[in-house]
Amino acid sequence: MKTIEVKNAKTVDNPHGVDARKIYDTENAIVVHMTIAPGESLKRHITPVDVFFYVLSGRGIVEVGDEKLEVGPDTLIESPAKIVHCWYNEGDEPLRVIVVKVPRPTESTRIL
Repeated sequence: MKTIEVKNAKTVDNPHGVDARKIYDTENAIVVHMTIAPGESLKRHITPVDVFFYVLSGRGIVEVGDEKLEVGPDTLIESPAKIVHCWYNEGDEPLRVIVVKVPRPTESTRIL
């Protein structure tokens, strides 16, 4: 059995400048644990594959296409392939989100 503790996973470089740690990476999918600090946001971007987000803690605003919604813990958000999406943390506590990309992307994410 393979186990990974988020605190021991290496932070991966990303264009958003947030704490992102790849905790699962196979030929089929990628899972990233992302922490967005208060006042931080991601850059609007397009992922070439389907993505879903699961909020672990904190509150944030998620943007998918033309929709924006404030969400909190235990919420799953779908973001279809090739649709603009983004996260904003306008609160006063860290926003922790699991990001799952399926299938594993073969193309790069496009930052807008």
